[in-house]
Amino acid sequence: MSRRALEVHVQQELPITRKRDKNDQFRGGARPGAGRPKRKRSEGRSSEPHTVRPKLLASQPVHVVMRASADIGSLRTLEGFMAVREARLSTLRLEDSFRLIHFSIQRNHIHLIVEAHDRRALWKGMQVFGISCAKQLNAAISARRGTRRRGSVFHDRYYARILKTPREVRNCLSYVLNNWRHHKTDGGTAWKIDPFSSALAFDGWKERPEGQRFKIPPGYEGSWIWLPRTWLMTTGWRRHGLISIFEIPGGDDE
Repeated sequence: MSRRALEVHVQQELPITRKRDKNDQFRGGARPGAGRPKRKRSEGRSSEPHTVRPKLLASQPVHVVMRASADIGSLRTLEGFMAVREARLSTLRLEDSFRLIHFSIQRNHIHLIVEAHDRRALWKGMQVFGISCAKQLNAAISARRGTRRRGSVFHDRYYARILKTPREVRNCLSYVLNNWRHHKTDGGTAWKIDPFSSALAFDGWKERPEGQRFKIPPGYEGSWIWLPRTWLMTTGWRRHGLISIFEIPGGDDE
């Protein structure tokens, strides 16, 4: 029995058509002004690039920065501090895979140092923390302004930098916990450490008496922190020396 010859299928190229809208204007295709509009200067700096984040190991801490929308106002307020503290509680159920170790609150952004099991755990933990923090801030702002505020609070993609060496972790701890000195918001106060951070609970200060804590001013309610589990956060960074409360971080603009 002879076999039937196979027919070669040729892909037909169809002409590209563009539809007209109700104003008799073409829609679709390349044209001037197409695509996402550029961010206005008043809206703050651009979002982090939407690229695939690098692989994250459970042994590597991460430095995270979350930037707030321009209309939120300063985050360095009691309501901002309370929002971050309550949002941290919302991540308790993720403790085995995501832990928020340290934080500092600046005028329009928040610094975090976290431990996560992997890239997905980091994403999930930051999602839970970000949503809770946004709800707390929106509620506080609405109560203060007398009008309900809705919508996003942290509208940009968060910045994340993986810390891989003891020196990187040491530098990051100093940068985050002393960030108020970097922004020159440490003046006009009797505080030697940033009250809008987890600095009070940090046990790596040179000036902190061994085995003791700094004295807590009356009426101040600090924030609890998770004890770190990674070698880099518990032991490794100390190879490069304890951190002074008077160190002034440099480098990045935030």
